Amino acid sequence: MKAQDVMVRDVVTVKPETDVASAIKLLIEHDISALPVVDDDGTVIGMLSEADLVRRTEIGTEKHRPWWLEALTPGSMLAEDFAKAHGLRVSEVMSHHVVSASEETPLAEIAALLEKHRIKRVPIIEDGKLLGIVSRSNLVQALASSLQAEPAKETDREIRQEVLSRLADQDWTDFGSRNIIVTGGVVHLWGLVGSPEERTALVSLAEGVRGVVGVSDEMIPSYG
Repeated sequence: MKAQDVMVRDVVTVKPETDVASAIKLLIEHDISALPVVDDDGTVIGMLSEADLVRRTEIGTEKHRPWWLEALTPGSMLAEDFAKAHGLRVSEVMSHHVVSASEETPLAEIAALLEKHRIKRVPIIEDGKLLGIVSRSNLVQALASSLQAEPAKETDREIRQEVLSRLADQDWTDFGSRNIIVTGGVVHLWGLVGSPEERTALVSLAEGVRGVVGVSDEMIPSYG
């Protein structure tokens, strides 16, 4: 399987001028660990992750070094630490180095990137533009799906694209921001769902796509 088989395409992003408080709110509301930072042209220029926000003056977690260690620490590193602790804009706090991959990247390479760089998600980029994102949970979802069916084939990719396309036309759901994996013609629906009616409609939508042989409802209810 490749990145295009599991990646989430409807990605929550922020601009460099977005204030940190708003970015934190997005992380919490969407239950995600990082946000790609894009400029006005849609080019990815950085990532804002939980790791960039744990050393803050507001909660007393900013870095404090012994005087002798601070004297040996490069000024650029001290300045970066100060910005992360005090910055009010995403551009001041974000990580500028972006570990990314392409749609054609095998999941084995994605897993290696996650492990090597100790990160939780990898943006999928083409010509600097964001196409989607693959997280650790997406890999686990792919594993669960693969245990129930054959590995993804070209037909499965076409089915996935059609399901995502139809979801994009629906005003009653934002499920396209969750994840959908297709293996052996079976559509696996992963993520939170807002109501029993939405759940039923999502299954119905997937069942109506040509080539689908079954729908595996892996959705988690966020309603009482």
